[in-house]
Amino acid sequence: MTKQITDAGWNLDNSYARLPESFFTSCNPTPVDGPDLIILNDSLARSLGLNEEVLRSEDGVAVFAGNSIPENAEPLAQAYAGHQFGHFTMLGDGRAVLLGEQITPSDERFDIQLKGAGRTPYSRGGDGRAAVGPMLREYIISEAMHALGIPTTRSLAVVTTGEDIIRETDLPGSVLTRVAASHLRVGTFQYIANWGTDEELKALADYAINRHFPHIEKEENPYLSLLREVINRQASLIAKWQHVGFIHGVMNTDNMTISGETIDYGPCAFMDTYDPKTVFSSIDRQGRYAYGNQPYIGGWNLARLAESLLPLLHDEEEKALEIAQETISDFPALFERHWLAGMRAKLGIFNEEKEDQALIGELLTMMEKHNADYTNTFRALTVDKQEGTALFESKEFTEWHKRWQERLSRQEESSDSVHELMKNNNPAVIPRNHRVEEAIEAAVGKEDYSVMEKLLEALSKPYEHSEEKARYCTLPEPSDQPYRTYCGT
Repeated sequence: MTKQITDAGWNLDNSYARLPESFFTSCNPTPVDGPDLIILNDSLARSLGLNEEVLRSEDGVAVFAGNSIPENAEPLAQAYAGHQFGHFTMLGDGRAVLLGEQITPSDERFDIQLKGAGRTPYSRGGDGRAAVGPMLREYIISEAMHALGIPTTRSLAVVTTGEDIIRETDLPGSVLTRVAASHLRVGTFQYIANWGTDEELKALADYAINRHFPHIEKEENPYLSLLREVINRQASLIAKWQHVGFIHGVMNTDNMTISGETIDYGPCAFMDTYDPKTVFSSIDRQGRYAYGNQPYIGGWNLARLAESLLPLLHDEEEKALEIAQETISDFPALFERHWLAGMRAKLGIFNEEKEDQALIGELLTMMEKHNADYTNTFRALTVDKQEGTALFESKEFTEWHKRWQERLSRQEESSDSVHELMKNNNPAVIPRNHRVEEAIEAAVGKEDYSVMEKLLEALSKPYEHSEEKARYCTLPEPSDQPYRTYCGT
């Protein structure tokens, strides 16, 4: 492992490495044979204060592959635990290495993590590697989420390693460089609460507050305020998922961040036909993480965070439990408020009326009944072209449309303002599953990255309703086999 000294712009700090040693294990990424850059996120690199030209050089690619580390980096693998499909277990970064925290020109702090960087002490028998397909999938989906305005980790680069990894077949290896506000998870708190001391738990909570919520440091009970902040951010985040039909697929507690960012794009996908029971993950056989269950699972996961914080909420266990339960009980109402606000915007509604929830609910019920495409239905309402589908040709939709127009007439905003609000909240383009697969197949099978590049360009402006993007709005061909995703990332 060599130290890399260039003018790439790396400006790393290592605040996480200053936490107690039980929180992590220092370890370097494992070098690879023949790294080669597939894609670099130029705009993200610039915002981080990095020189994209240098990053594309041999030295820059060596960092993304784990063959060298930037100056001042202190590589480590984080320890955490998690409820995976409801079952609690010890986890940790099994194939990810945190290089450090990049301090940007605007004095922001972002984790720089290599995913697929080799074995760590938490690998649990795995090889610590990743395949090209899943890493490109994470790049595409995370960047699409960012463009949609949804808080998310982001992807800086993907490289091939020049080595194959063994799964069901031999696959080309890859490393993704992930950028995050932090990698603090609900599972991080669960790990310390179960295997650490109260002093270590306090150190972790103080770190999370300092990093993400410094405005609550002086409050009477900052740890209660921490819980409230995370609850609100997650309520807002999951509501945004619901607004665009995004299904995370594996909402384990280790995949819920304290920062409120979407993380770990494994068996995720976007819903085509509206159905709250939609599941894409091959391992979610009971529908635990179905689209319609995401708000409930979010509340369940946050209850696990509250349990972990009990020693900090009050000295008396019974009183701490009472405080935690009362605070967690706020989540459903918070989620509902965020969700309703977003759904009103999707329908061009600026103010609030009691009947709005029923109006929204009736539309969703009709969409489910008529197997309507979620994104294209709202797109059609936005551009006022409701035709050609069973939903739009039904009598009940005609009646609903009349009530919707009457609702819009009861607000002061002009029709132009209504249209603009809808246009800014109803994407024309989402990463349709068949388009993502098409891009990945071309990249992996033919080393043709042009399909992915064109898809990323379309996804970069999802609220731009133009004819040029029409092909990315089309539905997949009918199939007897339901679309399935896998935990490959």
